[in-house]
Amino acid sequence: MCKRGVQVNMKIDQRKIIATIVGARPQFIKAAMLSRVLRNSYHEILIHTGQHYDYNMSDVFFEELSIPRPDYNLGISGGNHGKMTGEMLIALEDVFLSTKPDIVLVYGDTNSTLAGALAAVKLNIPVVHVEAGVRMNTLANPEEVNRILTDRISSLLLCCTQSSVDALASEGVTKNVFLTGDLMYDAALFHGNQQNLVELLTLDGKLQNLPDAYYLLTCHRQENTGSDTPLFEIFTAMNQLDAPTIYPVHPRNEVRAKHLLQQQNFNQIQLVKPVGYIAALQLIKNAKKIVTDSGGLQREAWFMDKQCVTILDHVVWPETMGGNANQLCTPNAMSILSKLSVTPNFTNKGTPFGDGHAAEKIVEAIRSVI
Repeated sequence: MCKRGVQVNMKIDQRKIIATIVGARPQFIKAAMLSRVLRNSYHEILIHTGQHYDYNMSDVFFEELSIPRPDYNLGISGGNHGKMTGEMLIALEDVFLSTKPDIVLVYGDTNSTLAGALAAVKLNIPVVHVEAGVRMNTLANPEEVNRILTDRISSLLLCCTQSSVDALASEGVTKNVFLTGDLMYDAALFHGNQQNLVELLTLDGKLQNLPDAYYLLTCHRQENTGSDTPLFEIFTAMNQLDAPTIYPVHPRNEVRAKHLLQQQNFNQIQLVKPVGYIAALQLIKNAKKIVTDSGGLQREAWFMDKQCVTILDHVVWPETMGGNANQLCTPNAMSILSKLSVTPNFTNKGTPFGDGHAAEKIVEAIRSVI
């Protein structure tokens, strides 16, 4: 028995090591789907940069999605983009030097993504970019900068949709590009039918009842929350609707959102603390309509045939835009109300985000190239 145990340990030690970088809500969800498959073939080291540090933005996802606890938590959050990315780069380089991963895997477009890719490539470690090729075609968006730079230095580019493959091809990038489907779609299929009690907490920590009918708002991007003007317009629109609006507030926007509600008496808007993933899916599923500036939430709304108005200047996921299912909008009250009044059409959607087996296809692609 003892000898057999030694052999098992040797086999684990001989597997290639993948260092996975996470730091923000969407990355936790993707890691939950991929890690359970990835760990059948690789030894994974999970590194949490700390970019999302609040319990409701981080820990709750690890608990409810059964994500393996991080091997490292760098505790880096807050500050300007350059400061945050630089601190992550320094810390991740130290972790890579001590753990010596064979591969570094990054998700999406956050500062954690770019820092992980840069730290790896400077140490000649191959980078796998999950959700590669997404483009908004504007460098005014900091996430776009992260996407482009990460794609340029990655050894393997794994795309959610054909439009992302096409975007890379238009930039002359065709080598080691794979269409795998979307881990967010995998997650929505896997968890979408769970029926947990949705408990909402006010920003003061008091229990908030969920209305029978409601709209769902999420708004966190700097262009929509960096001053009172755009958020005022968004609140003005939501306050005129025929049912209350539930707004899970990102921690960095709490002060401004509370101030606006107190000053303007937006009594149809209910500010609540961020919710976990299962609760978020149920909020989407049961909402009348969605207003958001989140790339992830607009996809989740589309997965569930829920009309969405996206407060952005550029299309992120063209697959969701057909039939007015998802409409772009400026932060203008009249424009938002006009878009919400349009009747969507969800017929003939097809399956542009894959077949629910993106995790398996990602592991196959990694195995075939690296």
